Amino acid sequence: MHRHFILHKPYGYLSQFIYELKRNKKLLGELYDFPKGTMAIGRLDEDSEGLLLLTTDGKTSEMICSKKVEKEYYVQVDGLITQEAVEQLKQGVEIGFKGTKYITKPCKAFIVSEIPDFGARAKKIRDERHGPTSWISITVNEGKFRQVRKMTAAVGFPTLRLVRVRVGAILLNDLKAGEVLEISDFQILETNPIIK
Repeated sequence: MHRHFILHKPYGYLSQFIYELKRNKKLLGELYDFPKGTMAIGRLDEDSEGLLLLTTDGKTSEMICSKKVEKEYYVQVDGLITQEAVEQLKQGVEIGFKGTKYITKPCKAFIVSEIPDFGARAKKIRDERHGPTSWISITVNEGKFRQVRKMTAAVGFPTLRLVRVRVGAILLNDLKAGEVLEISDFQILETNPIIK
């Protein structure tokens, strides 16, 4: 019988259970007593937080990764982002990927007017003396390496904090950093492509 989990991955953890290099890294197994064979579906980099799905079922993992499932991120950026920059993000921007230039696919993006309450991050971001910050929502259905960070930098607003809040129909909701929820199944799949 396979098991499935939702995790609010905290800042500073790798989205994996084994790390072969010698440096000390925080791994998912430190957060919960996951059963043997549990794997993360997709990943969030060490500096990113938020919704991470885990399963013991390789087929489920493969299916979710292969379908172009929407992923929504709340992104705190340096400076007060403009509507013009948001429009650029929606249409696609040029980023570097594996040594070449890549134009991101059209996506959904909007300015988040109310500051989300994700709680304080383990490592302080910076304080207001360094100038204002703002939050935007970006929803993509592709996942190039550090893509969302590269996208906001491309329009002149570097990412300070990145929190994934949704994968398909599964929401982070009020899950606190480090909390794990075991669920019976992932009701996430049939999502529509972002741009027809």
